[in-house]
Amino acid sequence: MTSESAANPAHLLLVDDDRLILATLSRGLQDVGYRVSCAESAEEAQEMLTSGLRPDLALLDVRLPGADGLSLAQRLCELDHIPFVMLSAYSDEATVQRAANLGALGYLVKPLDTASIRPTLEAALQRAREQAQLRLNRDQLQTALHNDRDINVAIGITMVQYRLTRQAAFDMLRAAARSQRRKLAVLAQEVIQTSECVLHGSKDEGV
Repeated sequence: MTSESAANPAHLLLVDDDRLILATLSRGLQDVGYRVSCAESAEEAQEMLTSGLRPDLALLDVRLPGADGLSLAQRLCELDHIPFVMLSAYSDEATVQRAANLGALGYLVKPLDTASIRPTLEAALQRAREQAQLRLNRDQLQTALHNDRDINVAIGITMVQYRLTRQAAFDMLRAAARSQRRKLAVLAQEVIQTSECVLHGSKDEGV
């Protein structure tokens, strides 16, 4: 079994224009417990992504008809944050370096068999989970910093408006948030917006 639970196996997107490789590798990966979606081109894969497909890991052939695998990899990296591993019959240094620069979690050289690539896939899935957690932590930190900034601005507005100390203004806002059963950060944003509306209104009247 894979590192994912049996009830929720890792979902792989396999993109290769060779139908024999696509069928053989897909079947092998399913046999060891992965869920697999297949596409024969970058364009077909993008249509699947546009329709809402969100695999845990994508396996991308470098050479594809139309847009190549590296172009698809760049889209996955920039827009969808979907981790990927590159597949190729070639291992030239320039291609490997381009894949690494785009954030590839692995580079597999054909011919492929499930047993030999499985450790690379499991390592890539683990790194992908770690990266997703780091992004989540970063987003939560940014949200917390943004909320703290709004609260501090709202405290300053309340201090001036009611001629209160900082602690008294904070207590006033916190009490209002509790009585209204709202988050302090949400109330703070409303205080700021109200203050901005009043300020703009005063400027308009003075014109």
